[in-house]
Amino acid sequence: GLWGTTLTENTAENRELYVKTTLRELLVYIVFLVDVCLLTYGMTSSNAYYYTKVMSELFLQTSSGGHVSFQSISSMADFWLYAQGPLLDNLYWTKWYNNKSLAAHSTQSYIYYENLLLGVPRVRQLKVKNNSCVVHADFKDEISGCYDVYSEDKEERVSFGHINGTAWRYHSEDELSGSSHWGRLTSYSGGGYYIDLKLTREESAEALQVLKERLWLDRGTRVVFIDFSVYNANINLFCVLRVLFSTSRLVVEFPATGGAIPSWQIRTVKLIRYVSAWDFFIVACEVVFCLFIFYYVVEEILELRIHKFQYFTSIWNILDVVVILLSVVAIGFHIFRTIEVNRLLGELLKHPNTYADFEFLAFWQTQYNNMNAVNLFFAWIKIFKYISFNKTMTQLSSTLARCAKDILGFAIMFFIVFFAYAQLGYLLFGTQVENFSTFLKCM
Repeated sequence: GLWGTTLTENTAENRELYVKTTLRELLVYIVFLVDVCLLTYGMTSSNAYYYTKVMSELFLQTSSGGHVSFQSISSMADFWLYAQGPLLDNLYWTKWYNNKSLAAHSTQSYIYYENLLLGVPRVRQLKVKNNSCVVHADFKDEISGCYDVYSEDKEERVSFGHINGTAWRYHSEDELSGSSHWGRLTSYSGGGYYIDLKLTREESAEALQVLKERLWLDRGTRVVFIDFSVYNANINLFCVLRVLFSTSRLVVEFPATGGAIPSWQIRTVKLIRYVSAWDFFIVACEVVFCLFIFYYVVEEILELRIHKFQYFTSIWNILDVVVILLSVVAIGFHIFRTIEVNRLLGELLKHPNTYADFEFLAFWQTQYNNMNAVNLFFAWIKIFKYISFNKTMTQLSSTLARCAKDILGFAIMFFIVFFAYAQLGYLLFGTQVENFSTFLKCM
């Protein structure tokens, strides 16, 4: 029948039927595999790498007028030099190199003349409470106040500065619809004190100057995030940046030791899917993919009904279930992503002077791409299931099956020695060498 397989047909005593059924399964599966490959490669672009590279060089390495670059930030003073100099210069491109306006009657910024700055950037900080740690009795007279390393339970949540505005009032992660971020030192919540910059460089410079004069950053500051998103219509890619001074995100972390540790997160993703003729061809592939998943779901249900729990004794059946589950999740996320992108872009068009928060979507789009990559890997591995009747492949699979226990035993011995060396390196060199500064880095 349509869903006939070697597990649903009586092929044990009929070699010819077994080969015939296997070949039919293989041909159907090859069509499915080609479709999955087209889908997976259709949502990626070699332009993504160059887009990320260009944005990285601009925001991380550029310095101007004696100012510091982002990567060279080492103190709060350096942060303000960067924020009021290179950051604003790189964010607001409103004129050509001959000083003529880029677009008449428009204040929108086109970075490198091609990349539209979506909405306005957001600068957000997280602080810890004073006296969140204990000063030794011998030093209490000399040291006033103690600000511990960051953790959510020690996070400052009260207003400060005696000034109205979002920059001086704490906002929870739910209020900001934010998400946690893992920096170089620790994980940070999605809440905090924030300010949305303006549509023009002059207004943004004035807002940053007010923050600097009123000591917005102080001893309690543990991390500053700079978040913004840009869109390039030529290649239909979003670049979400986060810069940490801890989609683009720049981050600067201020450890309890003093100083500053810059890091960054740049996600280049394709969120608007259907623009070109190739995109609409991919739509057809997506429809075919959904039909294949329905076909395989019915097939696995029939096999499970016949073989009951014996079905799960085969590694190939387990692999089938994994591929189907990942595919169903991917389909669900694809629908969710399409709806959310349309909603966010609609809100941005209505309110162009607000922060365009694409970080959440960019994160999940990245995970979606990773999930599809894993799914494609498993889909290729499954090819071995259909060519196992070949003598050479049978010898290979039986060899691997016989040595599986020995490989497992060797792996246990290897990891015992591996972890021992990692602990040794961490304890010996952790205070001197960056690559040994944490146990995870030692591994």
